[in-house]
Amino acid sequence: MSIFLLGILTACATPEPASVDGSGAPRPSAGEVTAGVAAAHPLAVEAGLDVLARGGTAADAAVAVQAMLGLVEPQSSGIGGGAFLLHYAADSGEITAFSGRETAPAGAEPDMFLDAEGEPLSWFEAIVGGRAVGVTGVMPMLGAAQQRFGALPWSALFDASIGAAEDGFEVPQRLARFAAGGRWPQAEVPDVIELFTNAEGETISAGEIWRNPAYGQTLRRMAERGPRTLLEPPISTRIIERASQPPLPGTLVQADFDAYAPVMSEAICGGFLDHRVCVPPPPSSGVALLQMLALLEHTDIDQRGPDDPVAWLQFAEASRLMYADRNQYVADPAFVDVPVAGLLDPAYVAERAELIGDRAGSLPEAGSPPGLAWAPDDRFRHTGTSHFVVVDAAGNVVTMTTSVESIFGTGRTVGGFFLNNQLTDFSFVPEVDGVPVANAVEPGKRPRSSMSPVLVFDVDDRLVAALGSPGGSAILAYNAKTIVGLLAWELSLQDAIDLPNLVTLGENFFGEASKFPEDVRTGLVELGIDVQPGRGEESGLHGVVFHADGRVEGAADPRREGIWRTLVDQEG
Repeated sequence: MSIFLLGILTACATPEPASVDGSGAPRPSAGEVTAGVAAAHPLAVEAGLDVLARGGTAADAAVAVQAMLGLVEPQSSGIGGGAFLLHYAADSGEITAFSGRETAPAGAEPDMFLDAEGEPLSWFEAIVGGRAVGVTGVMPMLGAAQQRFGALPWSALFDASIGAAEDGFEVPQRLARFAAGGRWPQAEVPDVIELFTNAEGETISAGEIWRNPAYGQTLRRMAERGPRTLLEPPISTRIIERASQPPLPGTLVQADFDAYAPVMSEAICGGFLDHRVCVPPPPSSGVALLQMLALLEHTDIDQRGPDDPVAWLQFAEASRLMYADRNQYVADPAFVDVPVAGLLDPAYVAERAELIGDRAGSLPEAGSPPGLAWAPDDRFRHTGTSHFVVVDAAGNVVTMTTSVESIFGTGRTVGGFFLNNQLTDFSFVPEVDGVPVANAVEPGKRPRSSMSPVLVFDVDDRLVAALGSPGGSAILAYNAKTIVGLLAWELSLQDAIDLPNLVTLGENFFGEASKFPEDVRTGLVELGIDVQPGRGEESGLHGVVFHADGRVEGAADPRREGIWRTLVDQEG
């Protein structure tokens, strides 16, 4: 097994072009390719295609896609959240990672998610509290990417989303479902009720026309004033005021917004079956995905297939090892020593892989990779996230995962958009038995994230795939499943996405039990894995595969409302 480590987080550094042989030699231009967008809603896809049709790049179109997703899929992402983005430049082979992860305010305290008795707050109590709100980073991040790789004026990227916000659009099924409430506490927040109540005093329903003029006004201001609009008065002042209100009032001040800066860095990459898989560095958990793939290289999963229970056993056991290490070691590298090289060290991976047996074992503890020791943070997060991929005519690619953390974030709104609850991605407990938790809250720190957009290259350093998924902690399993299906089992990207989801959450195995063939499910039970339904099922995978003959094949997850569409389709 070969491991390629192309870099660890370097703020504001200019990455060298990536190549398999490490030479950094530029790659030939891809020439004109089939431009397209895969995203979680058709209107977001159309917004991106409109920008591409006007000569925009993948970075330009990404701004338009995010602006529209914040309108039509606000339960999952929005301009008040954060994101991770990988950009591939076709003419040079350069891979650039951008982090728009939110930051904790200067007034944040390590015990801010503990109650008066020193016990962790309940999840549902914490996520609607004002102290859950972090400084938003997605639009400043997109601004940095668009400034470096864009071609159109920033002001030209919001027309479609402004029009849809002011003129109205048909309410999607998923938005209507979450707006109607259910088990999510955000549905009881007055902002959510007010935003999604129509003129008849009823909650909006699927298919009706809904408008969000306040959001349109915010986007108009952003188009005029630039990507830091939400970090500046008057909007930042309104965010501070709303986050400072009970319950659990936060401590955000204008200085926190002034200090915010997105991070541009090199990607980190690892080998899997003669391919190179690249992800953002921490605080993204992409390194954990690379470790899981490295663990699977010590199995014969590539000699098996999706109808073999042993293959899924290997997948599940590698997942549990990966999550154990991720939960203990991954955090913001600006604050803690994240042992990226240690987690991917071939000798360490081989040692961990020996724990993958012939049947499911007990829940593994974290290992001891080269590097510092930390206490575990084993909380599994919920999902309010989206993923999209954009390809432009020159072959440049954006793969981006974006989130407000939980459904509708905190449920608090300003200017027609939701405030994130990303700070609940920190550990609620700052230490365990006197040992610090790497992902504990600190002022200015970015919380650990499961978001891990992916680029895949072959042995000749040709880009072969770009993909990613929402899903909270399950993102890593969803991405791994798709990469295994694509590279180990040689499925089409769509068939790889369509494979049943299997997610390990502590001692339990969750997923799409009914989608496994009966003999596979029975075989898994015999191997100690009883897949339970109800959690780990709603992935939102989107991706693109680039074939050697020049064909571009996109795919979208049928579990959500996304599509893949090309510029040729739009023009046709």
